[in-house]
Amino acid sequence: MSHRTFEDVKNVILSAHKNTEAGDKVGFYNTWAENYDQDVGLLDYRAPSLAANCLSPCFHGDRVTAVILDVACGTGLVAAQLKRMGFRHFVGVDGSKGMLELANKTGLYQDLKQCMLGDEPLPVQAGQFDVVVIVGALSDGQVPVRVIRELCQATKPGGYVCMTTRGNHDNLEYKAALEHELELMEGAGLWGHVAITEVEDWEKAVAEPEKGYIPGVVYVYRKSSQ
Repeated sequence: MSHRTFEDVKNVILSAHKNTEAGDKVGFYNTWAENYDQDVGLLDYRAPSLAANCLSPCFHGDRVTAVILDVACGTGLVAAQLKRMGFRHFVGVDGSKGMLELANKTGLYQDLKQCMLGDEPLPVQAGQFDVVVIVGALSDGQVPVRVIRELCQATKPGGYVCMTTRGNHDNLEYKAALEHELELMEGAGLWGHVAITEVEDWEKAVAEPEKGYIPGVVYVYRKSSQ
């Protein structure tokens, strides 16, 4: 693994914003997979630990038997955090074969599936999972907002869905659309919010003119028991 700097990471992430087509995105993440864990460390990317820390106190079931669907799982950073908190059973979904190969090497996942979120249906049965998590992928140019309905469908009645998004200027329109959809689904009785946690220091800023850290949000919803 090469020695990389924050400037390297910044250039990689800014180049990702230019790759808007699904095929380009997959190619980008396949190429980035080898350096991904090192790069998010340089970015001080806190979303996996922040999401796990928000979800953990909300979950009151048996962690040893609970089955977690890790959507846009990448290399397995979220599953690693949740394993420290007592969870043991993980199914991962990601669009990138390169990321899935690295996730497989962690030994955390009982099953891994490749899927282009938004272009293909989520490859799981409805009502199967105690917890569904999607960390980092709900943002402008990544996963469309409508996918959260599939996350809810995959969750068992009474189960939990944990989602994150960024709060920086470039993502504000997406964040507003996401929160509108979350509220529509709550109004329709599909789920209820358990915790919404806004975080100022989410990750280091990469886009001009932002400096320091950008903010982010963790949403935890509980699916209706009906």
